[in-house]
Amino acid sequence: MKNTLLVVAAIAVMSAGLLSAQSAAPIVKRDPGYTVPRTPWGDPDLQGMWPSTEMVGTPMQRDTKLGTRNVLTEAEYKKVQERFARQAAQDEADFDLDHAAVTPGGDVGGPVSPPPHWLERGKPQYQASLIVDPPDGRTPPLTPQAQQRQAAAREAREGRGPADSYTDRSLYDRCITRGVMGSLLPTIYNNGNEIVQGPGYVVIRNEMIHEARVVPLDGRPDLAANITSYMGASRGRWEGNTLVVVTKNLNGMTGVGGNGGGRTSGRLSITERFTMLDANTLQYTATIDDPGTWTRPWTLSFPWKREPKYGMFEYACHEGNYAMRNLLSVARAEEAAAKAR
Repeated sequence: MKNTLLVVAAIAVMSAGLLSAQSAAPIVKRDPGYTVPRTPWGDPDLQGMWPSTEMVGTPMQRDTKLGTRNVLTEAEYKKVQERFARQAAQDEADFDLDHAAVTPGGDVGGPVSPPPHWLERGKPQYQASLIVDPPDGRTPPLTPQAQQRQAAAREAREGRGPADSYTDRSLYDRCITRGVMGSLLPTIYNNGNEIVQGPGYVVIRNEMIHEARVVPLDGRPDLAANITSYMGASRGRWEGNTLVVVTKNLNGMTGVGGNGGGRTSGRLSITERFTMLDANTLQYTATIDDPGTWTRPWTLSFPWKREPKYGMFEYACHEGNYAMRNLLSVARAEEAAAKAR
């Protein structure tokens, strides 16, 4: 196991290297000389692999100390570089399970966890938060309805264990879905996104839980309000060179944070905008409007970088989900042991 001095030395060396060589350009602006290519049938061509991996590590909500400023200063950016360097050194540190804490056994990606080969790390960014509106980069306050839902959920869980039933576990744990936003937001792994186009349709494919939304562009009406699902029903249109996708008919069982945690009301509407800034940068913007959850709409925006060789591998979450079986079986064993005392 590497001793503390070696780890500190590694951090120092990597920090120096990152500060001198690693950089991210300031927030990308549209190239005025760029012309968006067209498909054979005349639509703007957005097709390609667009992973959001570079944005992993950029917080969704802004540090309150920054106020309404969403671009870091050079000094602030330098601190972000140092944080990324420390994480990189920690990822490379040896681990020793014999000396790991019994619970939780070490943070994922930490020096006492299994090798974090499945985790994805981003790059330092000048962008301070994914949320761009409200101007302070924070989610708006919850409505009284949302607060009541949260209180009811807490009350319903009183007296229950963490695994009395499979329903006590999250949709994340159960490998069901991350929802629309949870499938798109930069997170610990599986940040691939692909856009495929055909006459009258766009397909938005996410690596996370291998979701795929088939978006019609023919102006068809929305589904009836009583038809809902985890991913909702999307309708698209072109506004100039920008693809606008409005998703409704969501069932309220997924949130809009990383990995789809939390809940919303059945009134949620998500308006996404996909805009090419240059040949290798697509700006993704999503406005969240749920008057049953937040007191006002709010918007997040961040760039996707084209990566033609990105591999979209099968997630196989259900097939490898031993965690659910283990959680439930351990809970039953603990119950049996308690009765035997």
